[in-house]
This record gives sequence, structure tokens and C-alpha cells, in this order.
Amino acid sequence: MTLCVQLVSSLSARSPRLAVLHLRRSCCEFSPRVTMSSYSSPPPPPPDQSLETEAPNAPVTRERRLNPDLQEQLPKPYLARALEAVDPSHPQGSKGRDPRGMSVLQQHAAFFDCNGDGVIYPWETFQGLRAIGCGLPLSFMGSILINLFLSYPTQPGWLPSPLLSIHIKNIHKGKHGSDSETYDTEGRFDPSKFDAIFSKYGRTHPNALTRDELGSMLQGNRNTYDFPGWMAAAGEWFLLYNLAKDKDGLLQRETVRGLFDGSLFERLQDNNNKKSS
Repeated sequence: MTLCVQLVSSLSARSPRLAVLHLRRSCCEFSPRVTMSSYSSPPPPPPDQSLETEAPNAPVTRERRLNPDLQEQLPKPYLARALEAVDPSHPQGSKGRDPRGMSVLQQHAAFFDCNGDGVIYPWETFQGLRAIGCGLPLSFMGSILINLFLSYPTQPGWLPSPLLSIHIKNIHKGKHGSDSETYDTEGRFDPSKFDAIFSKYGRTHPNALTRDELGSMLQGNRNTYDFPGWMAAAGEWFLLYNLAKDKDGLLQRETVRGLFDGSLFERLQDNNNKKSS
């Protein structure tokens, strides 16, 4: 650049016009070129940490994953449904099935109400267990234990029932702890909790559980020192597994969904009737 200035100075003494022309050419040669590539693209915005479902210092959140796309697969998955057990494959619930104005939990229990009077007695529980394929000893013990634990919480008053009756209208009061929380405390069906059963524990198959994965789920759902809840949950889920697993030993998502609204009981009853006929 210094050499260019000296050269222009010497030329200006001889020919001012030639000096100006040379100065213009020199400036063009030394001026930096400005192109679109000179401007770097802005850095991407930082991720929204409020939407993260995994915490780096909590490995259990990586092991038991949630489904971040559930809202795109099912409308309002955070909204507990009172009448229908819904999931992405059944956004309207079980087609052709009348909920009869009952909550999903009440529909589950109503299968065992043989005469439809809204009250379940031990002998009705026994008949229902036999209808879905349980053996005599299991049906006998199950009918006693189920009515023993659920009778008093569901009574309309403070006095216990000598016949161990279960009142379906109050069945939500008999909900035990250490469960999947798919039923909320009023007996509604929570689609996000139902989906979490499989997103967290269905590692071999995304829409099914193996026996080992079922055991992992039961351990993951345990509340501290809730021994009755542990036993109740284990009894329910392993009974379901033994009755409704498929030929590959898997408990399918649709099978579990049918458990919650009671439609599975109706299918099991129909299958057993066909086998006996």
C-alpha cells in the first residue's frame, strides 16, 4: 500500500489525470470483497429445558422414557377421560361399547356385577373370575380377598357389610397405591399414564410387555412401605399376564387397555364359552 502511494505521488507530478486513474484501480485491488459468505448465520436458539424429560444427573429418567410425541398422536393426552379408555389407536375408546354413564373404573368393576344391581357380592366375584378363566381354588380365594379389601371402603355409610358387598358407585374409594396411576383418584382413565406403561418399560417391544418387564414396572411403581399396594398390584398384573398373554409370552397394549375399561373381561368370557361349547 505504501508503494502504491509513492507511485501515485510520482505520477501526479507528471500527469494528474493518470494519477487519479491509477489510484482508483489500486483501491479496487486492495478493497476487501464483501459477499454473503462473509456474514455467519446466527447461532441456533438454546433448547427449551422446560420441555426436557431426561435429567443428566438422574439416570432413571433415561431408563424410563416418556413419549414426547404423544400430543401429536392423541388429542389432549393430559386430559383424563371419564367414560372411555383411549390411546392413539383408539382415540374414541372401545367402539360399539356403551359406557352406560359409568366411569372407566366403574366399567371395569361392573363386569363382576352379575345381576346389574350396582353391588358385587363375593359369589358374584367368584362367578366373574370363573368366567374369565380362573380355576376353582384361585376364584374362591380371589373372591374372598377382593371383597374383603374393597367392601368397607366402598360402603355408603360407616357400618361394614356382613356380606362383604362392594358398591360400584364408590369403587374409586378402593383404589390402592403402588399402581400405574392410569386410574385417577375419581376413576377416570389417564391416557398419558397408560402410555407411560409402555414407553417406560416396553423395551423389547414398544407396544407389549414381557414378564420381566412387567416385574420391572411393578418395582418402579412401588410407593415406600406400601406393602398392601405392592401385593395387590402384583396379584392383579400377574393374574392378567397368566390369563391374557399371547403365544409369544407378551402382554399386548390392546390387552392392557381392555383391562382398564373391562372390555377384556368380555372377550375372555366369550373365548372361554367358545372353548366349552
